[in-house]
Amino acid sequence: MVDDHLMFTAGLRALLETNPAIEIIGEAADGRQAIQSAAELSPDVIVMDISMPEMNGILATRKITAEDSAPKIVALSMHSGGQYVSEMLSAGASAYLLKCCRIEELIHAIELVHAGHKYLTPKITSGVIDDYKRGLSNSAASAASELSQRQQEVLQLLSEGLASKEIAARLGISVKTVTAHRQSIMGKLNVRSVAELTKYAILAGLTSLEA
Repeated sequence: MVDDHLMFTAGLRALLETNPAIEIIGEAADGRQAIQSAAELSPDVIVMDISMPEMNGILATRKITAEDSAPKIVALSMHSGGQYVSEMLSAGASAYLLKCCRIEELIHAIELVHAGHKYLTPKITSGVIDDYKRGLSNSAASAASELSQRQQEVLQLLSEGLASKEIAARLGISVKTVTAHRQSIMGKLNVRSVAELTKYAILAGLTSLEA
């Protein structure tokens, strides 16, 4: 289970463990921890939040599902917007549910993806699903998708207010490299300020106002 709200995770663990077919083998509070835990624990299924500090669930899902014998990802989010659904499914998630769903629906989704199927909650409007199937996306997301994975990581951290030195420490790169990435990102997105970068990050689903 991957979520930065510890009380929510504790409650979800208690509910899921009432099902004898489910065993919770690990928890993570952000995308980076999720990647590390996935490599160390080799879970069958990961229940993944989207809006998290450090690294969001979209980037984490993309990295995890790129590996051989990757676990299935069930997105469990407060966001019902089409862009979040589209980005998460494009990143490799097998299911998308809202946090307001019943525990029975989540368990059903976990069972389905474990068996190799897909699942989208009925609470996501048919229009959102149709948009995803047609491969539609807004201009901000289209522009952000042209960024490399590292640039998307830098963009998220910039939008969360971290200074270049802090970003360099988090990512294990030099401040000079962070500065180069920032300049490249601004050039690709045709923006001139961190405020505009933050707007793009939110619209593209890389971060949220809550984060």
